[in-house]
Amino acid sequence: MKGLVFSIKRYAIHDGPGIRVTLFMKGCPLDCWWCHNPEGKEKGIRMVERVDRVGEKEFRSMEQVGHEYTPEEILAKVRADQVFMEHSGGGVTFSGGEPLMQPEFLLETLTLLKKAGFHTTVDTSGHVRREILRSIMPVTDLFLYDIKHTDPEIHRKFTGVSNELIISNLDMLLAEGKDVMIRIPVIPGVSADAAYMEQLRGFIESRNNGHIKEINLLPYHKTGSSKYRRFGMDDRMASVTQVSNGQLDNYIDILKPLGIHVKKGG
Repeated sequence: MKGLVFSIKRYAIHDGPGIRVTLFMKGCPLDCWWCHNPEGKEKGIRMVERVDRVGEKEFRSMEQVGHEYTPEEILAKVRADQVFMEHSGGGVTFSGGEPLMQPEFLLETLTLLKKAGFHTTVDTSGHVRREILRSIMPVTDLFLYDIKHTDPEIHRKFTGVSNELIISNLDMLLAEGKDVMIRIPVIPGVSADAAYMEQLRGFIESRNNGHIKEINLLPYHKTGSSKYRRFGMDDRMASVTQVSNGQLDNYIDILKPLGIHVKKGG
């Protein structure tokens, strides 16, 4: 069995769970306007032109986006950093795209990693069949769970899908005692609004059973803009400006009464 990954990166998280190796997997059921990894939306392998510039000269080549790995190959790759992860309290994170779109590969790889002693994290949109999510729960230590928007119509407009299944799956994870970090995209014109943050505080408060470990505010940024041009994709956020630090500080203050650690980024 093989899985399709478009990037593998090693991060040192200074204010979080140590050194982590993150695998970005291909395929996503959502079409978020602000996605900063648009190369992860497609399920398959794609060849794109790469342009490297040295002075006034351009060097063009073709680059493959998406590589297949077996679970055993992933285990071998992350073992190289195992000693650093163990000493720093880090581990392995599966992100994307949406890792649960490759459920068999994900389950098998998570199982191997747990047997080898790694801390495991899955970053998910939550838009996945309940039985698939349940299958990985025993071998997942932490879920990074995206709440794009609590309003179903706004959610559908900006992601292409309803949030009903997402919220239902979040409630299931918490009821089953799984640890969750809630991640909130802060998007101008969508969720970057004090009134919405107050509403969101109530949404989280009603679910706060001790297993929501942290809230990450993820401000919209322009780092993905060049990718849209490179992949010939429509950048629907081209005219949107980034969220200011002052706005983020205000939103953190609104969420502080929850008694859950809130931080910028994640």
